Parts: sequence; C-alpha cells; structure tokens
Amino acid sequence: MNAVEDEAAAGPGRGRHGRNQRLVLDALRQTDKPVGAYDLLRQLRGEGFCSPVQVYRALDQLIAEGIVHKIESVSAYALCTHTDCRRRGHAVFAVCARCGQATETHDSSLARLLAEIARKQGFRIEGATVELSGLCETCSDA
Repeated sequence: MNAVEDEAAAGPGRGRHGRNQRLVLDALRQTDKPVGAYDLLRQLRGEGFCSPVQVYRALDQLIAEGIVHKIESVSAYALCTHTDCRRRGHAVFAVCARCGQATETHDSSLARLLAEIARKQGFRIEGATVELSGLCETCSDA
C-alpha cells in the first residue's frame, strides 16, 4: 500500500489533508505519468482552483510529506509509489523521453554511494532524487 492508499484507507473526510491536497492527490491518481502544475490547474478549475498558487501550495505540502515527488527534468509531479519514501529519501526515476512515463525505484547501494559522496564533501543529505533520461522498454522496442 502506498502513501496515497494509506490516506484513502482512513475513509472519507478522515484523511489528514485539506480539500486542495485531496483534489490534487485525486488528479495525480488518475494519470499514469507525471503531470505539470498547470495541467493540474486546468484539470481542477471545475473544482474551484483559479490560481497556480493553489496547486503549488498543495503540491509543496504533499512533497514535504513524502507523498508526491517533483521530477525536475520534466517539471512535473508524480505520486510516490513507496510507503517509506520520506524516511528513505533516495528515489530514482527513469523518465522516458518519448512517452513521458516515469518509473520510481529505490536502491540501497545507491543510497550508500550518495551517503559516501556526501560524507567526503562534509554534506548532510536530507533527501535525494536521481533522474535517468532515456527510453522505456516499450518505446525502445518500437
């Protein structure tokens, strides 16, 4: 069960998020690839969203809680697929340059490597997202 499902299991109206966060989560659930903030705004206009600030505030809160990731290379947002992402903090995304599909994974050896690099720099990691760009299996076979 992922973080979004954890909240949904709490039942209607019993989740810990406000209305805007719930609407953004619902919108992200309805897609299978990362979505830009302005795409979310267009999708949520009928729900009363009228400003990008509303979307960004909701996304910022969800990111802080480890429920949503920002994929910087495509300036888009995706639901976290791992329940302990906030605690682990080292997500790896493989982003397909053709279809836009993004797959999240975690690798403990990468986490150790990042920690070693940070230690050598005297840096304390609070979180890290690594993005790989290329073609997914479907697109590379086409």
